[in-house]
Amino acid sequence: MADAVPIGGSPGWSVTITDLARFVPSTATVDGEPGNVAVVGLPANFLSSAKTETVQGTVLGRALSIRFTPVNYAFDYGDGESRDSAGPGTAWDANGQAQFTPTNTSHVYKQAGRYTVTVAVTYAADVDLGGGWIPIRGTLNGPPAGQEIRVVKAHTALVLGTCAERPSAPGC
Repeated sequence: MADAVPIGGSPGWSVTITDLARFVPSTATVDGEPGNVAVVGLPANFLSSAKTETVQGTVLGRALSIRFTPVNYAFDYGDGESRDSAGPGTAWDANGQAQFTPTNTSHVYKQAGRYTVTVAVTYAADVDLGGGWIPIRGTLNGPPAGQEIRVVKAHTALVLGTCAERPSAPGC
């Protein structure tokens, strides 16, 4: 892993992680399952869309390819709790899990309300000057992505059937 990658064979011209900061991806999003709504006391699942991206850029007058690979996802659940994850999270159905089951990126809210969940993605970078990928020492943080989550209380009641089955039942 290189601290600085020489450009054009000249020792005075090199690329460092700070030279790549202006190219860091800003397209990541964060979403909550199910449907950006959570239930007090049950796990809500969170996912980031950030993935490996390759961009083209010019540094010190030289065109190069830059590959940004996510290495950490810092989830902030908006209620004072946070969690770092090596992965972006996975949808319940992709995991073969039922809704409201714990995942590596899930969170349980203690109170109803509206919360802004954010994810800040940390990226490692590699550059290609035309001869193959060279890893650059250090990491860069992408801008945080946010999503408002509505947390509700759930109440249960014994009923004789659904409102479609018994439209005159209490509460229908």
